[in-house]
Amino acid sequence: MSSESHLRRLTLLYNCTANTLILRTVSKKIAPWLAAGPEIVPQPTAIWPIHLLLVIVLLVIISTLYLALRSRTVYLVDYACFRPNSNLRITKATFLEHARLSSLLDDSIVNFIATILKRSGMSDETCVPPVHHYIEPCCGLDEARNEAELVVFSVIDDLLAKTCIKRDAIGGLITNCSAFCPVPSIADMIVNKYKLRSDIRVMNLSGMACSASMIAVGLASNMLQVMPRGSHVLVVSTETIGPSYYSGNKRSMVLSNILLRVGGVAKLLSTSRSKARFRLVYFTRIITAANNSAYRCVYQEEDEKGNLGIALSKDLTVVAGDALKANIMATGPYVLPTSELLKFSLFNMARKMPHGRNIRPYIPNFCVTFEHFCIHAGGPAVISSVQHGLKLSDQYVEPSWMTLHRFGNQLSSSVWYELAYIDAKGQMKKNDRVWMIGFGAGYECNTASWVCIQPSSSADGPWGNCINHYRKDIFKKILN
Repeated sequence: MSSESHLRRLTLLYNCTANTLILRTVSKKIAPWLAAGPEIVPQPTAIWPIHLLLVIVLLVIISTLYLALRSRTVYLVDYACFRPNSNLRITKATFLEHARLSSLLDDSIVNFIATILKRSGMSDETCVPPVHHYIEPCCGLDEARNEAELVVFSVIDDLLAKTCIKRDAIGGLITNCSAFCPVPSIADMIVNKYKLRSDIRVMNLSGMACSASMIAVGLASNMLQVMPRGSHVLVVSTETIGPSYYSGNKRSMVLSNILLRVGGVAKLLSTSRSKARFRLVYFTRIITAANNSAYRCVYQEEDEKGNLGIALSKDLTVVAGDALKANIMATGPYVLPTSELLKFSLFNMARKMPHGRNIRPYIPNFCVTFEHFCIHAGGPAVISSVQHGLKLSDQYVEPSWMTLHRFGNQLSSSVWYELAYIDAKGQMKKNDRVWMIGFGAGYECNTASWVCIQPSSSADGPWGNCINHYRKDIFKKILN
């Protein structure tokens, strides 16, 4: 129920009370005094019921306004990640062999691909869509739609099975996919497949790349503020990478072919705490698109031969670092303890003093606030720069490195695979706090902080059949 409807009911309640109870009470108490003459002064004991009634009405008004205008708590009921079949697996050797057999790629580009694959941090278990298994990938509309349906319908089926929620209970739907925007939209595909309500609120996000999943969470939270209490919003995040395959020889554009892998996640958010696993604490969105270098650091364009692809700038890590700093400045006052805020303020004051330029800026210790970190697995450089910037030990970035190693860069859904890794390892405890950090085109840095209400009861999910393979010794080999 919206705040406007609350206020309308409140106005009606106040008018009814004023016209009936208050006026009747006043007429009964004041009328005898007026008839008796001005020399009679009413006694305090005779008018105190009027004051009491007015106080009660005022309390009702204040309580109604508080309930109507306060921000509602948003919960994550559960989530489900896409687990690709083994027939979609592509080894690094196979990927490199396809590049060598391609008639479109120069020898220098093939050598560049070999170098990036070696440094990528990815294993031979990552998966790509079916069209990428051909030596000359060609993705048409049907192939792209099939890829989207494969991922989207699988994760929704898993989520509905986990939550046992009725489809009529879903009042909102948000989808995000950057490069593939068909007509009808992916959101309409979902409504048609699952026969969702005709009055469902639907939003379809595109062009926001790796940070879109975090944006969708913030949008769902805002949507739930104006929906009836206890409503549910389904959020589906994926990237259809088939249509974005680049067939040219520009190095900055070949990178996306090497690093991007198939993946997706479905999340159910609600204002009802029933069966919820996490509570959303704070969401921060930072966009730096006003800066030209940040705007063009992840840019879809054509090369000199007309081949369409996504170019990744050399300044990407610097731009990401600046965006993360801006996000920390916005998020810190709301999540950090007073001791850390005081240290940060004192260091800033000292740096502004004469000869204070030599003092290094103080980086708040976010480990006192969060037990777990889910950093976008964009690549080794991204994870390492965030780890260095936040001064995190290896244990805090383990989920990010393992996700990159097992699944590759799955764009907007990667942070949820990291959360699934923590769940599968049994590391998530009640009241543990999680900080998700997503980066994406624009350039954007979006974060969401969660508190665990109910740990996972099983290790099922994308890591269900392989979590035992990812031991500490494997993690050390990946870092080395």
